[in-house]
Amino acid sequence: MKLVLDTSILVAAIRGPGGASATLLDYALAGDGIVLISTPLLLEYEAVMTREEHLRVSGLSREEIGKLLDAFAQVAQHVEFFFTWRPSLNDPDDEMVLETAVNGGAEAIVTFNQRDFQAAAQFGIEIITPQIACRRMKKL
Repeated sequence: MKLVLDTSILVAAIRGPGGASATLLDYALAGDGIVLISTPLLLEYEAVMTREEHLRVSGLSREEIGKLLDAFAQVAQHVEFFFTWRPSLNDPDDEMVLETAVNGGAEAIVTFNQRDFQAAAQFGIEIITPQIACRRMKKL
């Protein structure tokens, strides 16, 4: 299953290591399934995950976040943007998630914010929660 993880999923994974988001990140790091990444999305992950509030709650340092994202980038399938479809979503910060999914041929975007990604349906991309993604990943 080809997935794109919204930034909120990675933030939830480091803030709550016992939840579905952390399990999904573990699956991705183990190479179970295909997770798509683009340079703009990786930079977004880093910018958000290294905010002081997330570092404090997670107990991780900037260096540890960097190592985690390096490992994630090693197992993820890299996507280049050949086309953009802006604006497609209400939140401009979500556009890179959608563009990674469309250009990479993703089956689904994993997010907590399903309402903001409804436009992804026009590209045949399903919007799912981390819990649903975990259930599907177990079947691989």
